[in-house]
Amino acid sequence: MAHQRNMPFAAKRALDEAGINISQVDGIAFTRGPGIGGCLGVSCNAAKTLAAVHSKPIVGVHHMQAHALTPLLTSWPDIPSFPFLTLLVSGGHTLVVLVKSLTSFKILATTRDESIGRTFDKVSRMLQLSWDGIGPGAALERFCANPEQGSLPDGFSPFPRPMHGQLAFSYASLHSHVERYLHFNGGIEAVTLPSKLAIARNFQLAAFSQLEDKLQLALQWCANQSLDIRHLVVSGGVASNSLLRERLNACLEKASSPVSVIFPPPSLCTDNAVMIAWASMHRFLAGDHDDYSINPRAKWSIEELDLKDDHKDVET
Repeated sequence: MAHQRNMPFAAKRALDEAGINISQVDGIAFTRGPGIGGCLGVSCNAAKTLAAVHSKPIVGVHHMQAHALTPLLTSWPDIPSFPFLTLLVSGGHTLVVLVKSLTSFKILATTRDESIGRTFDKVSRMLQLSWDGIGPGAALERFCANPEQGSLPDGFSPFPRPMHGQLAFSYASLHSHVERYLHFNGGIEAVTLPSKLAIARNFQLAAFSQLEDKLQLALQWCANQSLDIRHLVVSGGVASNSLLRERLNACLEKASSPVSVIFPPPSLCTDNAVMIAWASMHRFLAGDHDDYSINPRAKWSIEELDLKDDHKDVET
């Protein structure tokens, strides 16, 4: 309902802030998928209607492709060279992807249960952190940066290392670890501030350590395939976390061959219109447009972009 209510105002605001009118727009790009079907449907219908009424070309963009290609814009002129690895970490996804070209991707690792971003949100809510004006995941990062000392409560065991040695993620076990402790120890009301700080910090370290472990496995896989990987692109909402940026830079400095870590600006890590517009450009320039009958795809693997299967619809 919020998407339907806000879409007309968002479209008008975009034109107003750009200082242009619809006649000056060359084409319309929108997020086709993957994602929540209802939300995708609102943006798809709005984009198709605007494009059809004003005779504009239209391109439906893959959400994860847009995240992966953002540094080709934001890092100019020192852009990552193909092939490169991308780590996509958000509320909906946790992926390590081999990017072979603008449209060719291979998933090396994905989550077996829930994403790192969703786990951050759940733990933040369990710890009853305040997130006025920001998201719960960002609130956890801010809370962990508190200068006060923390100390783990008695009986709090170390976080697990799920899927150890495997190219796969599992984050549900981390939030379950916190949930079980609180359940059997009087709830969050019985946890002191130093203990809450220590739990939050240890959770954050466990979550990021898993990313580091899987990246090392992915780099080894690439080496076994004789792939020369020079860059790692990190994007998605979780990529704005400053501690993650520090740890990944330190982690990749220890790699057997030099790998540069590239982060988009924090404002372009979370979902944004800039990344969708940028990811559509190669298709607009090539005249490779979608027709006005295009439908959203709630489930859409990034690997399918190389199949030229742009009009296969999936039930939402």
